[in-house]
Amino acid sequence: MKRKKSHLMVMALVTSLLLTACNNKADKSDIEVKKQVLNVTVSEEIPSLDTVKTTDGTSAHIMQNIFEGLYVLNDQDQPTPAIAKSFKRSEDGKKYTFDLRKDAKWSNGDNVTANDFIFAWKRAINPETASQYASMLFYVKNAKEINKGTMPLDALGVKAINNYTLEVELEQSIPYFLQLLALPIYLPQHESFLKEQGNNYALEPSNLIYNGPFVLEKWKHEQEFQLKKNATYWDRKKVKLDEINFHIVKDTMTAVNLYEAGDLDRVPINSQVVDKYKGNKELHMSSDPGIAMLRFNEKNNALANKKVRQSISLALNKDDFVAHFINNGAKPASGLVPVGHVNEVTGKDFRKENGDISSYDLQNAKKLWEEAKKELGVEQVNLEFLTFEQDNAIRMAEYIKGDLEKNLQGLTIQIKQQPFKQKLQLEQIGDYDITMANWGPDYKDPISYLELFTTGNPNNKMNYSNVRYDELIKKAKTDFVLDTEKRWEALREAEQVLLEDAAVAPLYHIGSAYVQKDYVKGIEKHQFGGIYTYKNAYIANE
Repeated sequence: MKRKKSHLMVMALVTSLLLTACNNKADKSDIEVKKQVLNVTVSEEIPSLDTVKTTDGTSAHIMQNIFEGLYVLNDQDQPTPAIAKSFKRSEDGKKYTFDLRKDAKWSNGDNVTANDFIFAWKRAINPETASQYASMLFYVKNAKEINKGTMPLDALGVKAINNYTLEVELEQSIPYFLQLLALPIYLPQHESFLKEQGNNYALEPSNLIYNGPFVLEKWKHEQEFQLKKNATYWDRKKVKLDEINFHIVKDTMTAVNLYEAGDLDRVPINSQVVDKYKGNKELHMSSDPGIAMLRFNEKNNALANKKVRQSISLALNKDDFVAHFINNGAKPASGLVPVGHVNEVTGKDFRKENGDISSYDLQNAKKLWEEAKKELGVEQVNLEFLTFEQDNAIRMAEYIKGDLEKNLQGLTIQIKQQPFKQKLQLEQIGDYDITMANWGPDYKDPISYLELFTTGNPNNKMNYSNVRYDELIKKAKTDFVLDTEKRWEALREAEQVLLEDAAVAPLYHIGSAYVQKDYVKGIEKHQFGGIYTYKNAYIANE
């Protein structure tokens, strides 16, 4: 009996172990079923994937995941070597020599070389390209003169010492040059492929060639697009995601419903939805460095009047506007440059030093409005407000229209709603009166906000021009570039001039709110350039 009982116990133990092993195997199998696939949403179509022609955040967001430049930003927004392994800088800070990695390849197997950067940069500053971002290359020697058409392309201060050594000469030393190298305008382009594609370049996935962590696999315009892991990427072993599916969803509630149904892993949300997720660990909120503002096109006779612009700027109650519509970490704007830009010498914050120079003042707004109408000789002013096809954008436009028409007697605003890409095009050609625009800085410096509005800057788009303003920005970029205190003073005065002119009406410093599944890890959010990178993202098997 004893032996029989012992035998039965052994059999029971073996059975138990087998069952445990089977269960563990089943659990492991279940875990492995969770693929490295990320499903997210964006609210608009990609306007352009030609790196020398883009100006918007959506395009930059995708570009920095399918292309790679000399440097990229890490999770702390510090420039980190990418195609460049290292660099040497001359004593005067004007010359950089970059050592390029030899294992970096395009998705067709060709090596990424120094000439790919030279070709792209020359194409960007070529006047025939009409790149709106060409000015970001003006730090490179002779770039500005070439863009004006007064010097030949070959005069650009770049040289390929060999296939893997790139020499760059600057007009003068600048402290943030490595940050600039992460921008789309500084990305390389494959010359022979681009020329082969002609006018079709970058219009479809097959018309592009890639050197970043991912490639654009599918693109159903105005519906969805898909990124897949790039098999030829030099650092592909660190890329965990196999694919990323971007669904274009313009209505927030539709996106939230898809998220709750398990079809999306991450969704940005607006003020209508934030409270629903309060206390939920899937809710994430933050303040961002971008600015939302009204741009006034001074081609319009009424908006050419300074008092009209001032009255509109002063008549908007930004505190109420943000509380009503945003609720995502955004803050009402008291100026153009947000909190977070600190003088390295004094330790003082730019925003706090320059104070509140863009506040709500209804009494003064009404006074200026009546004076403006008298100067114009009219009792009625009709303006068009340009916005794009997205639920919250339309609601905000309607709120601004109602607030201004109520506060400024005789003002009528007509809302013009366009797809996002068409809105950008209308802004570029100056076919609007008022438009609401968001701007995110390209690098961490107040001038990244302020230089937009200099005379002739392609991003001005408003026909704004002020000689004193131009002079201050020029000094900040040249005479005072290495004198932090004088440079800071020039930039502070420039912001004061801009907002005294009411060239723009700052509304709020941007925040972001989104919900994200717990198993999504490693997405890096950036304060400058494109907002997200996915190289280190993954789906956790927990």
